[in-house]
Amino acid sequence: QVQLAESGGGSVQAGGSLRLSCAVSKNAYSMYALGWFRQAPGKERERVAAIDLDGAIGYANSVKGRFTISRDDAKNTLYLQMNSLKPEDTAMYYCAAGYYADYLRGVGMNYYGEGTLVTVSS
Repeated sequence: QVQLAESGGGSVQAGGSLRLSCAVSKNAYSMYALGWFRQAPGKERERVAAIDLDGAIGYANSVKGRFTISRDDAKNTLYLQMNSLKPEDTAMYYCAAGYYADYLRGVGMNYYGEGTLVTVSS
């Protein structure tokens, strides 16, 4: 059973930073690429970043240079460091597990957590 539990969301002013964490079940951590997606009110879910088992990383153009995805193998945890946050980053952020090729194709991943809310005020 794949379990994904996000934490670290909150409210921040524009220009600020937040770090999201995702606790990943052991079986999923060793089998799947991991990623972050987000969905703003009234909009479709969009990909943010993903990291494959071999360390390959992909970012959405909108977050390149501001967000950093990483994994801690000792803790089975995925992170998303978000800097220089903008109001348009406001969304529910979801941790995901699946196949990196699917993320790159934009078709999403297989499993998602419940999400954590990020609100950026101007």
